[in-house]
Amino acid sequence: MMRPDGRTPETLRPIAFERSYLKYAEGSVLVKFGDTHVICSASIEETVPPFLRGSGKGWVTAEYAMLPRATNTRTRRESTGKKPSGRSMEIQRLIGRSLRSVMDMTLLGERTIWMDCDVIQADGGTRTACITGGCVALYDALRTLQGFGVIGEFPMKSMVAAISIGMVRGEVRLDLNYQEDSSAEVDLNLVMTETGKLVEIQGTAEGDPFSRKDLEAMIALGEKGIMRLTQLQKEALGLPA
Repeated sequence: MMRPDGRTPETLRPIAFERSYLKYAEGSVLVKFGDTHVICSASIEETVPPFLRGSGKGWVTAEYAMLPRATNTRTRRESTGKKPSGRSMEIQRLIGRSLRSVMDMTLLGERTIWMDCDVIQADGGTRTACITGGCVALYDALRTLQGFGVIGEFPMKSMVAAISIGMVRGEVRLDLNYQEDSSAEVDLNLVMTETGKLVEIQGTAEGDPFSRKDLEAMIALGEKGIMRLTQLQKEALGLPA
């Protein structure tokens, strides 16, 4: 079945990474998943949360926001100093968990890397774009630290990426845009490392429950998508595949 944008069920949207997108951040990227565009910037602070002080370990955390006209109608800006919405908190925690999963925090030392993910245009899959682009920005920030001699051995153990998968009209599809996501019977987000290890699976039936066979089919297709994403990450970073 042909999709609204002409893709086949197993095809990703056009993916692009524009590195060093911001002048001052230690690492930054404009990541594009089709018409979903996100700026991911990595900033380094020479401090850690109280629970890590004296441990010799660092921390990676994230903040997520969507600009008011990232969507077809204006969304009220989440004001500075106020608690983010439940959705934003859930997404930024997911981004932080995903990026920490591929880090050796001892090698980072007692410093924090803040990943700010700002959605400037949304067409589905913003959280997956944040994780995938955030990994590239994090890599560049760590290379910046290493270049200045602040850290020795490189702390990132692997690439990590995320992708959405869904069932639309009974068909398993990869990398849903908003039109598909809003009508999907099942919506699933998958986070995985380049070595095929699972970080997180978020799956929800929007109507009728789905079977284990359906789940396995979605994970299998998602894994193929993530292997392609990690390849594209490495290409963008000039790393061997």
